[in-house]
Amino acid sequence: MTTNLLLYARSRALPVTVGVLIAAAPATAWFADWLVSGSGLGPRARQPLVVLAPLLVSAAIGASLYTHSEELDRTAVRPWWPRRACQLLLLTAVAAGLLAMAVPGESQVYGAYAMARNVLGSVGVTALAAALIGARLSWLPMLVHTGAVYFTARAEPGGPGAVWAWSVQPGPQRAAWWTAAALFAAGTCLYALRGARPEGPGSRR
Repeated sequence: MTTNLLLYARSRALPVTVGVLIAAAPATAWFADWLVSGSGLGPRARQPLVVLAPLLVSAAIGASLYTHSEELDRTAVRPWWPRRACQLLLLTAVAAGLLAMAVPGESQVYGAYAMARNVLGSVGVTALAAALIGARLSWLPMLVHTGAVYFTARAEPGGPGAVWAWSVQPGPQRAAWWTAAALFAAGTCLYALRGARPEGPGSRR
């Protein structure tokens, strides 16, 4: 069992992914302090970081969803969905916990609440993309959405923006939380059941 888990972790580059998540925490904390102290806007200055940091860690998690042994996976005796689900849940928990701790103080204003929510939503979109278009491009839909929302949406709390522009909302917005949670649940279920979409010539489901 231990050997199988180690092989699974190595085949998904999980040690590298976990290393990226751990390294992202102090970097996020440093940038958060720099933004708050240098702008004079207080915790509201952390909004760009609360949007971009989850995007980066979700891209790292998305890269770990790629499998180099699709044929072997299909011949496995035990179903793969529990391992896929555990992988996604554990990596998301690590990323959300570390990044939330990196932005302490006034968590209701672009702090820990918004950071954890955005990690959930970003990973959900990335997992959906991995199942539908492949793990190698799983970062792309969230990047497009983030760019479109950040440069066009207003960050005032509530209203329709709390749903479609959930990533730029302050932490306590319930509609933004429900949207992010729904995206995460959908992404986790689809990826766990189907895995990443096969890529390359000759690939088939």
